This record gives sequence, C-alpha cells and structure tokens, in this order.
Amino acid sequence: MRMKIMVIGGGGREHAIIRALRKNRDVETVYALPGNAGMEDTVCVNVAATDLEGVVAFTREHRVDLAVVTPDDPLVLGMVDLLEAEGIPCFGPRRNAAILEGSKVFAKTFMKRWNIPTAAWEVFGDAEAAKDYVQRADLPLVIKADGLALGKGVIIAKTREEALEAVDRIMVQKVFGKSGERVIVEEFLEGPEVTLLTLTDGESLVPLLSSMDHKRAGDGDTGLNTGGMGCIAPNPFYTPQVHRRCMEEICLPTIRGMAAEGRPFRGCLYFGLMLTEKGPKVIEYNCRFGDPEAQTILPLMETDLLQAMLAVTQNRLGEEDIRFSSDSSCCVILASAGYPGKYEKGREITVPGDLLEHVYMAGVAREKGKLVTSGGRVMGVLGRGASLSEAVHQAYARVDRIEFENRQYRRDIGQRALAVTGGK
Repeated sequence: MRMKIMVIGGGGREHAIIRALRKNRDVETVYALPGNAGMEDTVCVNVAATDLEGVVAFTREHRVDLAVVTPDDPLVLGMVDLLEAEGIPCFGPRRNAAILEGSKVFAKTFMKRWNIPTAAWEVFGDAEAAKDYVQRADLPLVIKADGLALGKGVIIAKTREEALEAVDRIMVQKVFGKSGERVIVEEFLEGPEVTLLTLTDGESLVPLLSSMDHKRAGDGDTGLNTGGMGCIAPNPFYTPQVHRRCMEEICLPTIRGMAAEGRPFRGCLYFGLMLTEKGPKVIEYNCRFGDPEAQTILPLMETDLLQAMLAVTQNRLGEEDIRFSSDSSCCVILASAGYPGKYEKGREITVPGDLLEHVYMAGVAREKGKLVTSGGRVMGVLGRGASLSEAVHQAYARVDRIEFENRQYRRDIGQRALAVTGGK
C-alpha cells in the first residue's frame, strides 16, 4: 500500500526523520508541517507545528496514513489526542504522557513515586522563596524552568550571584513566559552525560543507540545552554554494564510507572542521563526524538524506521528487531552568529551538491531562489565512519566546505568521547 505520511515540525530532526522514512518504498508522499526550504522530496505546508486546528483541518482534507508528531510543544498541547480522535494513526505520546517533558515538576515527583534515581531537588512557585533557598544551598546549583523553553530553560549556576540571576530571569523577568511560573532548584550532578533514545508502545521498550549531545554554545562546554550544538554516537561511556543498570533502574520502571498511572507512553522517549559515581541518574525526560540526536542516530539505523513506528502505533513493538550499524557518527551544528541569543537572518548559504545528502537543514528559507539563513541553528553536518575519529574528521571536513556569513559552531564535538577511546 502506498502511504501518505505527515511529519509535524520543521527542523533538522524532522529532516532526518523524513529521510529515514523515505527509505521505505511504500512511502508515496511526505507532508511536512511546516517543514523548511531545504527538505527534498517533501511537500512543505505552511501550517505551524503548534496550530492544532490547522493541522487537524489539513488531515481532514488529505487523510494521511500516519502522523509523526515530533516537537515538544504540539505533543504537550495534545496534538496526538486530537489526531487520534480524527482516526489518524499517530507516532507520539498523548498529552497525559507528554507531561513527562511538559512539566519538570511532574517528572521529579513521578521519579520520586517510582524510586527512579535523579538529582536531589526543591520546587518553588515564589521567587523570593527560591532566592532564599539558593542563598543557603551548596554550590553549584542547577536552576530549571518547570515548562518548555526550547532547550534553554536549564541554567547551571556556579556562584550565588548566578543562581540569583537565574531565578530572577525565569520567575521575575519571565524570559520563558508561563514555563517559568515554577522553578526547580536541584543539586549539580557530575559525570559523563548520555542521551538514550528509546521506542516504546507503552508495554515494550527498545533502546536505540546511545549518544552524547553537546548543549553549551562554546568550546569546552562554555557559554549558554542551547538546543544542542553537536552530537556523537554511540557514546563510549555507555557500556553494556551501564546499559543493564539503566534498563533495570530507570527505563523499564519509567514505562511501567507511566502505564500504572494511566499514562501509557507511546512514541520516542528520551532519557537524559548522568553517569555519577553513585550510578546513573536521570537529568531529564523528553517526549520525542532529540535534536541533534536524531540526525546522529537515524543514519546508523538499519531497521526500517516506518515499520518500527507502525509497530509502536499498533502495540506490537515487542515483535520488532531493531538493528544498527557498528559505525560511529558525528553531527556538527552550524548556527547563526549570536545564537542562542539574538542572531542574524538572510545570509546566503552555499552547500556543494555532493554534500547535500550529508546535511540536515533546519533554520533555512529561500529568498529570490537562493537558500538563506532564517534560524538560530541553521543545519547539521554529518560524518560517519568505522571509528569515532573517522566520523569526527569527516564531519569537520564537510563543515569546512559549507559557507555562510558569520557562521558559528563548536570545534570540539566528540573530543571528550575520543579521550576515552584513545583517539579512535
């Protein structure tokens, strides 16, 4: 059967998902809402990812065979609930499960109920009470806005002044709007960081490849938090022993706990983990594929992504054999100067034709027939090889051949991982 698929979103993550879905010959048409100007073989529709009514109206007219809802905002708003009410099969969690990412307070109290290891924490709905607490708490501290904040709502405060400023920005200045009505102040965890993406149909859970995201804007993990400046996979710190422990203590208890609370999670569940001296602990849950983790992991997936997604929607994931290449990959994000703060737009982009299949477009548009920058994170550039060092070298060799004015990127993606592998 020839299928029509709708992918909600318009960034590099969605570009990677569309490319992976396109490998299935049964895919006839892919609609991206809104998509971006760099997505090939895709029908981009000018409907915002958060326009619930607009998306539902589109599906009524086109009757797609599968909707893939990937960004956090529409998931938390309940887009899957609305589409399923229209009879559209959806890959993605319903609203009552997406709350795992939509509210960090919910996630923390959930982990407490199910004895899932995480950092010690306190929650505050009053700015003065939060400031009083950070005056007394041990440093460093992590200050988190309760709700969604485009990956920028987490601030690591090394000094008392930084902690107070973080509370003020989130709760008083309301830089993240309603997402900052409550804050979590938690202990700072140390250790290697791991992202583990998993597929789950609410009962079975299948881990994908581990990866290492690089969140801070500058080399050496300096600067502000971003949506992600690069990623490598697999993560060498995520050993088979660590994997077994994460599955037993974190992943499976999460799925079972959500199901027991009447919130079965179906879709991609993202575990942000810190491997501390006391064992793995949860930093955060996300209710969707990560970005740039998707761009890094999906190219190594040997199993058909469409069939895996359909298995999730049909509650038969346990029957699937999800396989990955033994290769390594590295994705380097090219951003506009100033990101994650104010940044320029409209800069012409030059990408050699032979590199297009290795580039995932994100913040791009077309003006007078030319590809130009239109967002903070402009594109992800992929390298792949039999070793991590080969993948990193290839990614940066490709970065060197792409041009746009005042581009910004990290030059140390993968270096921490290479230090563990002896540079291999």
